[in-house]
Order: sequence, then C-alpha cells, then structure tokens
Amino acid sequence: MTNELFITKTAFWSLAAIMLVLFSITNLPWELDGYDQAKQAWTSYEMVTEGHWLYQRTSDDQGLATKPPLTGWISAGIYEITRSWDIAWRLPSFVCAGLIAFLLFREATRAYGNTAGLIAFAAFGFNLLSPRLATLVRSDMPLALVIFLIGLLIWKKIRDREPWLARDRMIMFWLLTAGMLIKGPIIYAFLLPGIVAATVYERRTTGPEVSAVRDRRYNASVWFGWWPWIASLMIFLLWVIAGCLWMPRFYELVVVREFLARFGEIGPHVHRSQSVFFYLLHLLHKFFPWSALILGLAIADLRARRWNVRGMGFQSMSHRQDAHATVWLICWAIGGLILMSLIPSKRVDRIFPVIPPLCLIVATQTARFLQDEQRRAKNRRWVAATITIAVVFTMGYAAERIVSGYRNHRDALSIFGRRVRDESAKNHWRYEAVGKSDEGLPLYLTRPHFLKPDVAVAKWNTGEIDALAVPADQAPQLMRELHDSARRFESETRRDLKRSNYVLLTR
Repeated sequence: MTNELFITKTAFWSLAAIMLVLFSITNLPWELDGYDQAKQAWTSYEMVTEGHWLYQRTSDDQGLATKPPLTGWISAGIYEITRSWDIAWRLPSFVCAGLIAFLLFREATRAYGNTAGLIAFAAFGFNLLSPRLATLVRSDMPLALVIFLIGLLIWKKIRDREPWLARDRMIMFWLLTAGMLIKGPIIYAFLLPGIVAATVYERRTTGPEVSAVRDRRYNASVWFGWWPWIASLMIFLLWVIAGCLWMPRFYELVVVREFLARFGEIGPHVHRSQSVFFYLLHLLHKFFPWSALILGLAIADLRARRWNVRGMGFQSMSHRQDAHATVWLICWAIGGLILMSLIPSKRVDRIFPVIPPLCLIVATQTARFLQDEQRRAKNRRWVAATITIAVVFTMGYAAERIVSGYRNHRDALSIFGRRVRDESAKNHWRYEAVGKSDEGLPLYLTRPHFLKPDVAVAKWNTGEIDALAVPADQAPQLMRELHDSARRFESETRRDLKRSNYVLLTR
C-alpha cells in the first residue's frame, strides 16, 4: 500500500507539472484575434481606462459588450495589481482551471481512492478542451468553475447524507449569482435538467423502507430550494432592465441578438445553427481517450451484470447512497449536454462545463473497474495506458497549435501593435487607428477606439495625429487624402486568417 501511494503521488506531481505547462503554453503565441477574445478583453480595458463598470462598448464603438461584467471586474482588479493586461486577461481562466483540477483530484480521492483521484485529475487536464481554454481570454473557464462548485456541493451532500442548511443555500445563492454575472442564465441549462432528472430518480427509487428511516442517515437531496435560484435571477434581471432603460440599443444587441437569436431566426442577426449531435460528436473527439474509456467501462459493467440496466447492485443504505451520487453525476453531465444540444446556436467551447462531471464519472467507473482483485494488476495497466495516451494526445495537440501559430503569424497584429507603440514612444508620435473587423487592434495599440476614415483624415490634416494604422487595402485611397503621408511598415500576413494586413502611415 505504501509503495502504491508513493507511485500515485509521484504520478500526480508529474502530471501536474505537465498539465501546468500545457495550460500555460497551448495558446501561444498570445493574441486576441479569434473566439471573441477581443470582446472579452475590451470589457476590462474600458472599465479601467474609461470607468464604464456595468456596461461597455465594443472596440469599434458601434455596439455594446454583450456579457455581464463579473469576469471583466476580476481582470480589471488583477491589472491594478500586476499592470499587465496579458496577465489580467488570462490569469482568471488559468487559476480557475487549476482549481477545478485540484478539486477533482481531492474529492475523487476522498470518495474512491488515489487511483480514481488521479484519473479525474488527468481526465480534466489532458483533453483537447481544457488546455485550449486555460489561457483563452473568455469567460468559459470561470463559468465552468462556478457550475462545478454547485454540482460538487450537491454530490457531496448526497454522499455524506447531509441536509441542506441555511448556510449551504446562501453559498448556492452566491455561486448562482456569480454564474449569472459571468454569462447569464446559461448556468440554468447545465444544472436544472440534471436536478430535475435526479429528483425524479430519487423519488422513484426511495421506497417505503427508506422513507421510514429518512433521518440523519438519509436526508440529502439534489434540490436545495427555490430562493437561491430566484434571488440570483432577480439580480441578473436588474442588470438587464437597467441596461434596457439607460443604454442605447441594449435590448437589440444583448436581449435579442445575444440571447433570443440563439434559439432561432429572430431578427436580422441569426447565430449559426448546428446539428443536434454537434456537441456529442465534438465531445467524443475532444474528450478522447476519456470518452472512449467511459463508453468502454460502461459496456464492460453492463456485460458483467448481463445487460441488466436496472440492476445497479447497490443494496445496502451506504451503497444506495453511492448509487444516488453516481446518478446525480450522470444526470448533471447528460442533462446539460441534451439541453445545450437542443439550442440551435452552438460553439464547441460552450459545452465545456460538462467536462468536470464527466471526469468524476470516469473516476467512479475506474474505482469499480479496479475492485476485481484477480485482475487488479492488469486493470491498473489499462488505466496507466489510458493516461499515457491522453498525455501524448494532448501534448501533440498543444505542439501542433503552437507551431502552426508561429508559422502562420497568428500574432502578427500583436507584434505590429507593439512595434507601433515603441516607435511612437521613441518619436513622440500621436497615433490612432482606422479598423475593419480586427477588434483586437485597438487593444494592441492601447487606443480607446477605432476612428472612422473621415474623422482620421480630418485629424491628420489638422495636425492632431502624426501616425495612423490602417488596413493595407485602404491605405492607397487614404494616402491620397492624407497630406504628406508615407508608408512606414506593415504587419506580417496572417496565413490562417483571410484578413487584411495593417500598415502604419507617418508624415
């Protein structure tokens, strides 16, 4: 046992080191040009530079930021401490990813043993989604942490057979409120379907013999009351109502385009609709090899029970409680997957909050898989092989992303912006930018917003600015209107993005 514990600890620290490296480097070279990163980054930037703490504009000054402000508040606070925007934008997701991985290891170890804890830890860290989102400038990882904490507390209550206390409901209220202020009511989609399904299962399987002893031995439930849900929703609705009343176009851009349009063709702005199997197919791929392990262990368990789905084999009160906890994990993961699959608008990163419960499910299955003493050594080799495949698969994915990122000059605008800032500081230039669809450029240039071409021409010709960053395809026309202008230097071509280069014009 001592030797087994030593091996587990050594494996844990080795995997943790590799995981932290992958979380740190998979998105290199760092840039803001994809996955709406610029929109998320802009919220905290405008909070700090312009004091807009509740509602922010987009970088082109033509719309509003469409997400609630909590993640922006966190990034703004980190910037005030570190004075680095790269750290402020990316550290929240990185820390949240680390917390989820640690909690998965700790709770799975306490419930099922060291090997199961190691599996839960590895399943979260070594797939194609977690390293990608760990430093992405988005709110998906913070939202996943909040949803995971809620689901984890429910799971622990069931396992420990503890009732819901006033303190627990207050914790749930604050977590639900945080989720609402990160990404709105989408948090309901990942929790309520599973809670409803687990409640139905609980009522159907709790017979008279259990009801008669429903005291301290068995008094946990997945449902923790109405008021945390309603109170957190009211706080979110206050933010929405205030925006509709006081912010121009808030109802059109946030309520209609960002929320309602995801459910169908509402208004002129329609989100891209995907097949109902979109998330399932992507999970099978991006959660590999753990998706294959979950399916393989489920089939092996069914075969061992002669395909008896109802024969769970939990007869004692303790085992019955284990069954309820496992059913909650299944309902939590599959309920969120089904409801999100029914929403027409889909994108791969949005399904990420189902990954942590899937990690606990595979830990539960592994614990059962290793109970067979006669085949324990062989089964442990299968587990080790799965971890090895996952590490190699994830490292290969990270290496491919990094190499292609630098080869394709994915950070071309970031380098261009840094060079513009350096040259402007050295030559004391007053500079601005005229932009198109590259929302990250004002952030690279640390300028408040893009200028419209006619405004930029007027400022140039009156001597208010000395340098102007413009799209390369617009430069010839603008140079005919800008007095005494010359091309200074141009950004590298981003090979994987069909977008214009940018050129700096100076006097």
